Amino acid sequence: MSARRLRELHAQPPLVLPNAWDAGSARAIAAAGARAIATTSAGVAWAHGVDDAGGLDLATAVATVRAVCAAVDVPVTADVEAGYGDVARTVREVVEAGAAGVNLEDSTARVLDDPLVHAERIRAARAVDADLVINARTDTYLYGDRTGTIERAKIYADAGADVLFVPGVVELPAIAELVKESPLPLNVMVGPGAPSVRELAEVGVVRISVGPAITSAAYALATAAATELLTHGTYESLQA
Repeated sequence: MSARRLRELHAQPPLVLPNAWDAGSARAIAAAGARAIATTSAGVAWAHGVDDAGGLDLATAVATVRAVCAAVDVPVTADVEAGYGDVARTVREVVEAGAAGVNLEDSTARVLDDPLVHAERIRAARAVDADLVINARTDTYLYGDRTGTIERAKIYADAGADVLFVPGVVELPAIAELVKESPLPLNVMVGPGAPSVRELAEVGVVRISVGPAITSAAYALATAAATELLTHGTYESLQA
C-alpha cells in the first residue's frame, strides 16, 4: 500500500496501529480490522531469538517487513530502530520491501543520541522518498529525564519528520501538554493502565500504537500454556 494512503489515514485520527512481528501476526491484526499495521523491532527481535535494541540486523528486519507487507492489504510502517547504521540504505530497502512509513528512534543501545545526529537520520530517510511517512521517535521518557522533548520535536520537524513518537508517557495531562506544544502530530505507545483510545483522541493524539505489548502477551501465553502442560498435564491456559 502506498505512503500516500498512510498519510491520508493520519488525517483521519486517531490512527490506531496494532504492532505485528511477523506475517502471521500481521494477518491476524488485519483480520481484526486494522486500517494500517506497524511492525515492532522488539517483537521481531524476540521472534528471531535475539535481544531488542541491538540484536536485530538489517537483513532480518527487511525480510520481516517484506513478509508482513506481502501478507496484508493495508499500509505497513516499519520500525527500523536507529537506522542500522546506513539510514539511507535501510530506508531504501524497507520501501522496496513495501513499507509506506518508517519509525526512526533517537537512541542507540538505550542511550539518547544527540538530536542533531537524529535529524541527519531523518534527512537521509526523507531524501529516499518524499511521500514516506516518517515517525520520529524520541526516547526522552524512556532513557532521559523527560526534558528536551519539544526541543527535539522542533529539530525533527525541521529535518522532515511527519509525526512525533514519545513512548513512555502515559499520564493524560502530560500527553495533552505534548499535543499542545509539539510542532508535529503526536504518537503515543499504550498498554494496560494507559488512557483509552477515546481519551487520547479527545486530547488530540493522532496516532496510537502498542509497541511490543501484543508480542509480550502472546509469548506470556505460550509460556503459561507450556508450563501448565509440562507441570500439571492440563490445558486450561489455552481456553479462549
